[in-house]
Amino acid sequence: MNQENQRIMEQIKGGLIVSCQALESEPLHSSYIMSRMAYAASLGGAVGIRANTVADITEIKKNVNLPIIGIIKQNYGDCDVYISPTMKEIDALVECGVSIIATDATDSDRRPRPDGKSLDEFFGEVRRKYPDQLFMADCSCYEEAIHAAEIGFDFVGTTMRGYTDYTKGIALPDLELIERLSRECEKPVIAEGGIWTPDQLKKILDLGAWSAVIGGAITRPLEITKRFVAAISR
Repeated sequence: MNQENQRIMEQIKGGLIVSCQALESEPLHSSYIMSRMAYAASLGGAVGIRANTVADITEIKKNVNLPIIGIIKQNYGDCDVYISPTMKEIDALVECGVSIIATDATDSDRRPRPDGKSLDEFFGEVRRKYPDQLFMADCSCYEEAIHAAEIGFDFVGTTMRGYTDYTKGIALPDLELIERLSRECEKPVIAEGGIWTPDQLKKILDLGAWSAVIGGAITRPLEITKRFVAAISR
């Protein structure tokens, strides 16, 4: 691993990565707003940012000097795999200079990819094309994360936990999964999904996660408001 990639890995170790994303259907959808969210997160002590789309990433990089986990959410027909799913999205993320690229690394037998390739085929092509780029595997279960580590991903994440048909309904954050992966996986684990409180974040890092991503609890006021309203509407 080159020195720059090693520096990035050490920079995010033991810290909070803030996800700054808003889809077109959401009230804060704006590259400018996402850049200010990221700037606020950096001032608050975040060690990295996770962001979606070239437009948002480009704007964020003007204001924030932190490692960025870049994704492009792209739907292809009725395909379930939408996080940086093809080489087209990978190329675009490399071009805009993100530190880490995240892609869906779920079981391609259960969740076929839009290009018809297996995960192994797809990532093999990606790694050959971009041997020095850091990649994060967005996984939903233990087996997927272990496999992603085996085929050469630099990080494994629990991003898709609860979002696949075979993991729906699982309580998040899944501390048991995070602890097991942190103990048994050969690659650093980035915990993501359902982290709502500082105590949960501390517990997850104490369990051995390399770092953790929080989005909804920090950068999605619509969802935060709903949680408070639900608590007083029971």
